[in-house]
Amino acid sequence: MRQSSGVAVAGMGLLAVMLTSGPAPAANAAAPGGLIQFAPHRAVYEITLERAASGSGVVELAGRMVYELNGSRCEGYTQNMRFVTRIVSQDGSEQVNDLRTSSWEDGAGQRLRFNSEQYRDAKLVETTAGDARRPAKAGGPITVDVVRPSKLELEIEAANLFPMQHSRALLSAAEQGQHQLVAGLYDGSDKGEKVYQTSAWIGQGLSYDANGKVPPELAKRPSWPVSIAYFEPGSDTKDALPAYELSFRIFENGVSSAMLIDYGEFAVRGELKELIYFKRTDCGSQGAVGPSRE
Repeated sequence: MRQSSGVAVAGMGLLAVMLTSGPAPAANAAAPGGLIQFAPHRAVYEITLERAASGSGVVELAGRMVYELNGSRCEGYTQNMRFVTRIVSQDGSEQVNDLRTSSWEDGAGQRLRFNSEQYRDAKLVETTAGDARRPAKAGGPITVDVVRPSKLELEIEAANLFPMQHSRALLSAAEQGQHQLVAGLYDGSDKGEKVYQTSAWIGQGLSYDANGKVPPELAKRPSWPVSIAYFEPGSDTKDALPAYELSFRIFENGVSSAMLIDYGEFAVRGELKELIYFKRTDCGSQGAVGPSRE
């Protein structure tokens, strides 16, 4: 099972969201809006099993995900996530998976440093670390230096987005009333070797909380239901089946709730249980503690 490190968590794979209007032309992923700003925060999600096919081998699954975002567009953004699940298989055996990821991305999307560790039953089974940079002059490819699990140098197309860039493009498209965003995403996952093609559908904006499942501060904030399909490199996003899908509700300040990650044979749900905002800094100036956008 591949567990996602990205988004946005500001986003995280997909629930089929029914849009109330037809798709608009794809957003220009190579030039995401520059006015979207994110609230530094810590979000805790309760993970439960949504469904499992008979051949999946999964009988029970439960866990917790903790996501933290710090920084600003001037100092760059730091993301940390820990995603722990306990899985019970059909034969009665149990396994605890513990994914820990961290990254730093500068505000202009010129550089991404990434690190991840995957533990299984408290034993480290995989680690990835590397550094991706865009060239000083526009037009050249992104260069990636992977140092773990093995040294590797590669080049990827400049049009691909880093995680915070992708989140910014997603929110920008939503605020402009667009309903589709197609973009390549590089986050250093899968040993730092892959660029995933993503296709996002953005639902009609909401200005209220209809079911009372988000903290009161978020209840009246504009938000959008989002569904993102992640495809293997080189796949045709119109015809191929996605590697996995992610759906969630994203708020204007970058906080996400109501996540569902669909791996095909089984799916897990993530409900927002705790939300804490951090003190903001903006271009060296101290900001007040609070839930507003930067």
